[in-house]
Amino acid sequence: MDSSLLHRYRHDRRKLLDFILSSGLITDVRSPSSYDIDFDAISADYVLECVQSGGVLDVSKATTKYIDESMLPAMIHSKGGHAFFLLSEPDSAGSPPQRAPPSVETNYDRQHSSIPLFFSNGSEATVSGYDLEANRSHTVPSSSKSAKKTHAPSIGLPDLRTGLSDDDLRESAYEVLLSCIAFSGIAIHSLENPKKDKGSRFLTGLKSRRGKRHLRSHSVENQFEHIDNIRVQLQISEAMDECIRQRLMQFSIRKSHGQVDIPQIVIELLSGIQQNEFLVERSYTQWRKRQTNVLEELFLSVNYPEMQELGILLGKIRNPEEWNVIMTPFERAEVLLAIRQVASSLASMWRSSHTQGGSNYWNAGYHLNLRLYERLLFGVFDILDEGQLIEEHADYLKLVKLTWGTLGITPKMHDILYGWVLFQQFIETEELQLLDQANLQVQKVLSESSDNYKEGTTEQCTDNLECIIANKVTETRLSLVQAIFQSINFWCDSRLQDYHLHFSEKPIFFRKLVVMGLALTNSNATGMTAAVRIRFYVDRSLEAACKRIEDTIDLISKMEGKHSLALLANEIRVLAERESSVFSPVLCLWCPDAGMAASVHLHQYYGKRLKPFLDNVSLSADAISVLSSAHHLEHYLIQAFNSKDGENDVGSFFINEIDFYQIHKISRPIIVDWLISQHERVIEWTGRTFHLEVWEPLSNQQRQAASVVEVFRIVEETVDQFFGLNLPMDISHLQALLSIIFHALDGYLQNLVSQLVDKNHLFPAAPPLTRYKETMFPIVKKKVIEGVLLDEEVDEKLKGLTTAKLCVRLNTLEYMQKQINILEDGIKKSWASIMVSGNSKTTKLSVGTTNYLHSDSESVDELFIATFDSIRDSTADAIQKFCGLVGTRVVFWDLRDSFLFCLYHGTVEGARLEGLLPKVDSVLNQVCGLIEDTLRDMVVASICRAALEGYVWVLLDGGPSCAFSDSDTTMMEEDLNMLKDLFVADGEGLPRSLVEMESKLAHQVLSLFSLDAESVIHMLMMASENLSTGFGSGTQGQRSLDDANTLVRVLCHMKDKEASKFLKMHYHLPPCSDYVDSLSYESAPKAGMGAEFLRSASVRWGDKGNSSFRLLKKRFQGGSFRWR
Repeated sequence: MDSSLLHRYRHDRRKLLDFILSSGLITDVRSPSSYDIDFDAISADYVLECVQSGGVLDVSKATTKYIDESMLPAMIHSKGGHAFFLLSEPDSAGSPPQRAPPSVETNYDRQHSSIPLFFSNGSEATVSGYDLEANRSHTVPSSSKSAKKTHAPSIGLPDLRTGLSDDDLRESAYEVLLSCIAFSGIAIHSLENPKKDKGSRFLTGLKSRRGKRHLRSHSVENQFEHIDNIRVQLQISEAMDECIRQRLMQFSIRKSHGQVDIPQIVIELLSGIQQNEFLVERSYTQWRKRQTNVLEELFLSVNYPEMQELGILLGKIRNPEEWNVIMTPFERAEVLLAIRQVASSLASMWRSSHTQGGSNYWNAGYHLNLRLYERLLFGVFDILDEGQLIEEHADYLKLVKLTWGTLGITPKMHDILYGWVLFQQFIETEELQLLDQANLQVQKVLSESSDNYKEGTTEQCTDNLECIIANKVTETRLSLVQAIFQSINFWCDSRLQDYHLHFSEKPIFFRKLVVMGLALTNSNATGMTAAVRIRFYVDRSLEAACKRIEDTIDLISKMEGKHSLALLANEIRVLAERESSVFSPVLCLWCPDAGMAASVHLHQYYGKRLKPFLDNVSLSADAISVLSSAHHLEHYLIQAFNSKDGENDVGSFFINEIDFYQIHKISRPIIVDWLISQHERVIEWTGRTFHLEVWEPLSNQQRQAASVVEVFRIVEETVDQFFGLNLPMDISHLQALLSIIFHALDGYLQNLVSQLVDKNHLFPAAPPLTRYKETMFPIVKKKVIEGVLLDEEVDEKLKGLTTAKLCVRLNTLEYMQKQINILEDGIKKSWASIMVSGNSKTTKLSVGTTNYLHSDSESVDELFIATFDSIRDSTADAIQKFCGLVGTRVVFWDLRDSFLFCLYHGTVEGARLEGLLPKVDSVLNQVCGLIEDTLRDMVVASICRAALEGYVWVLLDGGPSCAFSDSDTTMMEEDLNMLKDLFVADGEGLPRSLVEMESKLAHQVLSLFSLDAESVIHMLMMASENLSTGFGSGTQGQRSLDDANTLVRVLCHMKDKEASKFLKMHYHLPPCSDYVDSLSYESAPKAGMGAEFLRSASVRWGDKGNSSFRLLKKRFQGGSFRWR
């Protein structure tokens, strides 16, 4: 159990028992002595049984039951049976050993065979196991300090041959302290012995200390409280403390002069304290053995010549039967008197053979004295929080210093021992303030100024105290100060040689221990400079850390399925980052190149393990992961050089020690191979994605096709994988990546555009040219206007190019425009980050690894322009084509029956545009619901343009059924204005300026129908003359007022006799009544002969143009014109 929890448990147990006894739950308490009840030595179960039964609490029975219970393991009483707890895990312990147990070793010198042997815990070899537990009934068990203290190195004091334990030393130290306080004139016990209150005051001092902080008076009246606090700190039971105080106070009164020593104190206690003052006999026996062991330890230290006889006397005191039963009080007094005389004789001999001074009294037993004083110093730590000093530690130390004369302690010994105690407690608790206090004590001793320590015999005594520190080879004899310094230095050195293990979680200790360790190293005059020592720490710590990583990396590799070298590089980089951020700033205070030395060490360590792998590397997932991790590790270590070097040339020496991994050379062909494989994969996957497309929108919010999303996902995944390689790259790799992107997106665009059909296939076949003539008598047989069937391939394409699917394609193209910009920006940022990370701040240290990353920024910009601008242009061109096809399809294919073949057929008044507008409006609403907002105006403008072109088509190519008089032009103007208003939509549609510009030709054609026939004929003659001379103003494929093709068609559709007469005379055109208008969907255009004729003929109208006019007439008679 943790020591703090154990103390808390004891504290709570005492409080609960005290509450039960003081609350009246028990009618009466029977105690064999007048002293307070020791709650640590009574059974809690027995007390609870008394409460339940309402009986009387017998303290003797409670103590006996506690002792009996302490010999058995802890039990749980339940209905299912009894269970007990083990200190170890049976499953992990394995099967019991088959060999015989080893014999018990003893620490006692066997040459004194007459003295009984002792185990290491101080009990006699002849005493039964039951007797070994006797001490538990009267003393408070020690904390876990002694167990944890084994982690601190030994200072080499001679062993205690009598086997005194830490608990024995603590109790004896308390007795010595009380004696010194009493002999200093301070009262430690009231001789009046006032009646005490019922219940325990075990923690009275502790409660008072915690409840009245900063309000304590240091007057003489508070000495009892101070002493009681000491008792609490040293964990002495209250009953035992009462006995000791009373006897020692009486002793100090009887001997009011002279120096008291340890044998005198022990003999006085043995003679004054009797068995009836203990609850049980075994407790008294154990206490007596401790006192005897202290005497024996002192006598053995001075090599008393008659030690055998003295051992017989000490053996009588130890033997409980002989001392308690056989011997009479007079005989016991004689034994103690004989021992007192031996002690006095030895003390006189020592004083006469050494320099005078109380500090040298019984100095031969210095190893025991130092241990006793050390136990006293441990009392400065709070028993409930061992990492904290008690508030009264200054007063406590003043009282402890009263023992200097008895224990032979000097100021220098006190300072070094106090620092040693603080350091040991820091090792156990890892409390920072203890380390600071210990460091102050060490620095104080190291200074050795005359103001701190006075030279003389006392300091000579300090230097003469000999400690032996042994290792596997030699033994070193040192003074006390040197031994403590070496032990502290050894502990610091052992931690600093693996500071990554010991200080990664608590780096705050690191700097303080470096300061202490280097100070002690210099004090030992090892000849090693601080910089050399720091380099040694760096190498040893990194070596140990790398060894730990390497020991576990294979297992991690199997668990995670990653190559061990890749994991090793990542772990080493983490190690390097911790070294750079936590440890190097501290180490560089003494060794400026400590960080660079660490980087070189790690670089060389990983390089040795990487080289065999690089000799046979090829394209694979493992190769990419290892090369990437190695590249990043090397880059980080090189950056560490740059950051540590700064403006100086400190790192120039270390750069020569670096054998670069040459990852850029090794990875270049591997990246190219990877890009080649990705090119084939991307082209295959994007092509397959396009062919599976059905051109339906993903959702109402995402109106593009699913295939384009998948294509960009494939492309972006390839880009992420490319930059995710985390390998050094150059412009050739970027060019290959952009080539993959270009071919993927351009291939998708080409496939998309290849699905288009020429919109000329959607125009109806132009009917033959006729002249207007009213029919007086019906003709039985009339000619039929026949159409031409579409090609099967064109017809199949048209089935997949519905208006809705065309809108999805347009949305897809618009999505591509957005994603292309996002993709380009992402690649630029990723490439820029590679350039930034690939170029070190100080190029002189990175010339071997980063020169290949320097590329011409202009060349990179040209690559992006050549790739993405080309794709943008192709996308914009495709959008124009699809927009044009949408308008043409809506007007000339979807609405041809209701628009082209119905408008103004028969009479204008009977087939006006007003009945067609709802259908056009419905189509517009449908298209606007399918198309993206950014494309809406462009698509609607295409439909508007196609609708106005269809309107002109009706006026010029409406066929034999369409003929217009002067009175019809007003209604036709109104229809044209209604069509324009539909697309303007009261300002919510297209801009009126755009609509007016698109309707300009329609207005011009309508204006021709308002002219008389003679004017139009004159215009036709002038147009023919300009055409023959090459000065015609008309542009190929466009209508205009001075275009002969347009003027002839206007004459053909005029209800005018002059026009009909002119067409009959000069062109021999048949009357419109000879034809039945029966155009169908399957019709396709014939070759436009009239347009070709007008473009090629070189004729003029007038006197000089008769021959040319006749040729023009034949051309009109032989075929029909078609407007494109």
